[in-house]
Amino acid sequence: MSSKPASKQKIGSRLWGTLAFQLTAWFALAGLLLVFGATASLYLVLLTELERSTDLFLADKLHVLRTMLRERPDDTDALREEVELESAARRYEHFYIRLLDDRNQPLLTTPGMEEELDLAQFAGLARRVPERAIALRGKHGQPFRIASASAAVGTFAARTDTIQIAIDVSPEDELLARYRVWFWGVLSITFVILPLAGYQIARRGIRPLEEVAATARRISSTNLRERIHPEGYSFELASLAVTFNSMLDRLQESFERISRFSADIAHDLRTPVNNIRGEAEVALVRARTIDEYRDVLESNLEEAVRLSNLISDLLFLARAESPLAHLNRELVDVGELLRGVREYYDATAADGGISLTTAAAPVTAELDRNLLQRAVGNLVSNAVMHTPAGGSVSMAANAENGAVRIDVVDTGVGIPPEALPKVFDRFFRVDSSRSRALGGSGLGLAIVQSIMLLHGGKVEIQSHLGQGTRVTLYVPTNMTRS
Repeated sequence: MSSKPASKQKIGSRLWGTLAFQLTAWFALAGLLLVFGATASLYLVLLTELERSTDLFLADKLHVLRTMLRERPDDTDALREEVELESAARRYEHFYIRLLDDRNQPLLTTPGMEEELDLAQFAGLARRVPERAIALRGKHGQPFRIASASAAVGTFAARTDTIQIAIDVSPEDELLARYRVWFWGVLSITFVILPLAGYQIARRGIRPLEEVAATARRISSTNLRERIHPEGYSFELASLAVTFNSMLDRLQESFERISRFSADIAHDLRTPVNNIRGEAEVALVRARTIDEYRDVLESNLEEAVRLSNLISDLLFLARAESPLAHLNRELVDVGELLRGVREYYDATAADGGISLTTAAAPVTAELDRNLLQRAVGNLVSNAVMHTPAGGSVSMAANAENGAVRIDVVDTGVGIPPEALPKVFDRFFRVDSSRSRALGGSGLGLAIVQSIMLLHGGKVEIQSHLGQGTRVTLYVPTNMTRS
């Protein structure tokens, strides 16, 4: 028994939840209020103007009779014509006048006035609000506007008469009644038409949104090439479509990078694991000497170290990108840090016939020593790895615009221009075969960039083929000169 009302309530809630229904409802409500307000205002204006016109007519009649009594009190024929005959000559606008002397005795009365109006009620109302037009119902229920005023008789005001005048406003009442019928008819038609028109307008207006939703439904991890075509849309919807397309471009780029990243991880993890497995399988095929087993163990150890370093780099990148990552800042002498890096790589550089130098201004800053040391070490390692014998690698540091600037410059092979935008991508290698042969994982520059982002800084790179590469680190910090 209770499931039907609940089902109806659920359907009603779902219907109200649709944008088309809400737009239709608000459009219809706004339209109804507008039409109601406009027609009601016109009705009030018409009512006011009709009453004003009637009141002006009454005031004009009172003025005419007052003038006649003051200037021509003995012109009985003119008074009789004004009081008794003029109303009879009118077909649609009947009015009644009664002239009373100073003893309230009737002198002249429009024929039929006593049959139409309750004269005692008329006199009572007129005494309460003299010289003002008020509404009164006749004996047969017809509406009247009445007014009463005193009038001086003769130039010297020998006596004061009373003028009572009433006008039948039935035609005006009928006009207002017809207007009210028309008013409710318009509202009824509007009540039917506006929701239909509003629904069509709403459906037309949200059609682009439905197209956006349909496009979004077609998008998946394997289909990121769908785009919205904003041609013909309004400015707002076109802006939404462009924004949505930009988001899809970023998502597609992110998915492609993740796919490449996953493939590179699989490849870089698989290679040392396969090497360890292969050498172990070969070693176990037959008995070996102690020296042969030692060679196998040393080779496996190298692969294990390589695998461990790769995993460590990946874990570092994951931690660096975590919202909870934080820096262990301390006061660091940047020049001393660079000299420490130079001492660490001196032997490697010397073995390769490369000159490694440091030129650092006396700058002390609050930095994360370990992270910055790792970033500079990665840059120096890359520079030494890609600089031929006889070349040079130099490090420099100085204060610049409230930041520490660190430059690592080499005279190596350089980087092609088309590769420069990608060098900070994970696992990207300009020369994949050479990098793998030298033990590179393609994560060095990605780690450098992550460390700079953690410090709120940035990294820039300039390179020319055959001339060398310059990498610049900008680390904003509160610095003090030594």
